[in-house]
Parts: sequence; structure tokens; C-alpha cells
Amino acid sequence: MSRISRRAGLLALPAAFLLALMPTTASAYPNPGRVTGSTVVHDPTMIRTSGGRYLVYATGGGISYRTSTDRIAFSSGGDAFASKPGWWSSYGATEAWAPDISYRGGKYLLYYAVSTFGSNKSAIGLATSATGLPGSWTDQGTVYTSATSSDYNAIDPNLFVDGDGKWWLSFGSWWTGLKMIQLDPGTGKQLASNTTRYSIASRPTGTKAVEAPFVVKRGSYYYLFASYDTCCAGTSSTYKVKVGRATSVTGPYVDKNGVSMMNNGGTPVLESHGSVVGPGGQSIMNDTDGDLIVYHYYDADDNGTPKLGINLLNWSSGWPVAY
Repeated sequence: MSRISRRAGLLALPAAFLLALMPTTASAYPNPGRVTGSTVVHDPTMIRTSGGRYLVYATGGGISYRTSTDRIAFSSGGDAFASKPGWWSSYGATEAWAPDISYRGGKYLLYYAVSTFGSNKSAIGLATSATGLPGSWTDQGTVYTSATSSDYNAIDPNLFVDGDGKWWLSFGSWWTGLKMIQLDPGTGKQLASNTTRYSIASRPTGTKAVEAPFVVKRGSYYYLFASYDTCCAGTSSTYKVKVGRATSVTGPYVDKNGVSMMNNGGTPVLESHGSVVGPGGQSIMNDTDGDLIVYHYYDADDNGTPKLGINLLNWSSGWPVAY
């Protein structure tokens, strides 16, 4: 049967029957929602202001910036920092990575990481702003660091505030996996009365490749999203997003099969499919039409260029499903 006649035959079938034919493998993952304009990004984080403007910050330079009024057409602007904080050079960094934006207590918070590729001599920094716009950020210095002697890597930060008003920062990349510390809401830095560094995900056997934690609470569960396997290799990237859930913010997080995220567990949310290669570096954002997963992927139709991906999430099964 020719490709054209086969397609015509499928169009004549009832929708319910076509749904039953849909594959359950990675090819069933949705393509990113339509975005246009300045969409070349890596490790994006997005927030919607009270005025309805979307602000996106991402890896690169003094923390690169994109903005949109409709979540489709994005334009670029100046970096968060017009002048990079001097302390970054202590970590060999010429740019900042993997920012995390939020709005708390009447101000915007931007956590970010500085390091060099493959090293765990790293630091998480914090900047604050009244508007969230480029050039308005005041750097607050380091929040948490790691050294070459550490068994963890202080990059890829994410702030989570629980229902009791407690602040938690998850972070981590490779080594012994993902960590979490409690923060002081007054300073945005580690709480002096609790200096525990919790372990929330790891890969004790095989590759150590897990990073980019992001925590949300939906219903009675805390959900930990993370990026697994290898990023930053264009169309050779094997990045993917997985998730686990827990009844306590510090874990233990388990996947749909009950496997602990401390033991290589994780239920897939997004994987490579078609021209969408290595989706990851994800953040979760609640918008007017539901929860979004915001991420980068490498576009196989554009020489592996990293692009902005946005999809909605359906939680009806108790697990996030991208669509």
C-alpha cells in the first residue's frame, strides 16, 4: 500500500480506533508545543508575571533571557547580569548555568550555578529583583558550594516551598546524585538550624548520570523530576526526563514501579522521539491552562541546535503525562 493511500485509509477510521493503534513506546511522546522567534536555549526556567508576561532565563553568559506575551512568540533581551559577579571566576566560570526563577515575598529570586564542564568545583548563587527583568538583578553571592574533594556537585538548583512555608533547595549532577538542603526564607540561603544535606536520587551502579532536580507537590505527593543520561552532545545526546514521588519532601522518592530514585529508579516523562533528541534541563511551571514542563531539546532537523520545548502535563493518573 502506498504512503498516501495508507494515510487516506487511516483518516477514515474512527478516532477511538486510531487511539488504540497509538504506540506506547517513545514515539508516543508529544512534540513540543509551537514556539517561534528566539527559541535557542539550554536549561530554561520560566515564570509568568502578574501582568501576563513570560520571562525565560537559561544557561549562558550572564544568564540569558527570552520573553513572550503569548507563550508562542519569544524575543531575546539582555542577560540577567550586565556585569558578571566577580566571584564567579573563583570557580573558573565565564558563564552561569541552569537558573531557577521564582517569586516569593514580593520579589523575584534567581538561583543559578557556576562551574566548568565535568568539574564539581562548583557554586550555587542567588540574585534578587523587584521586576525580574534583565539588568535589575542584585547578586546575593553564594548559597552552597562543592569542591573537587566533595562527593556531590553544587549545580542545577531548584527552590521548592512547602505548604508549611519551609524552603528547600534541591540540586546536583552526577557523582552521588541529587541532594536537598533546607533554606532560611529570610535570606534564601541555608538554614543555620538544619545543615543536613539530604540525598534524594542517585545511580549507584552503572552511569552516574542524573541531574537537574525539580520538585513540585500535587495532591498528597511530592514529585521529583530529574534529567537522566548525557546532555550537551547535540544529536548524540541521550538526555531524558524521569520522575518519582514521595509523601515527604526529603523522600524517599519512588517511581511507578516502586523502585527508589536512590537506586536508579524513575518513571519516564519525556524521551527522544523523531527529531526531538535528548529532552531535559526541565522546569515545571503552573500556568492559567495547567502545569507546563519547560525544557530544551536538540533539534535533529537543525544540526542539533538546542531549542525551547514546552508541553502541558496531565496528572489524572497520579503521574505526570506530557501532552
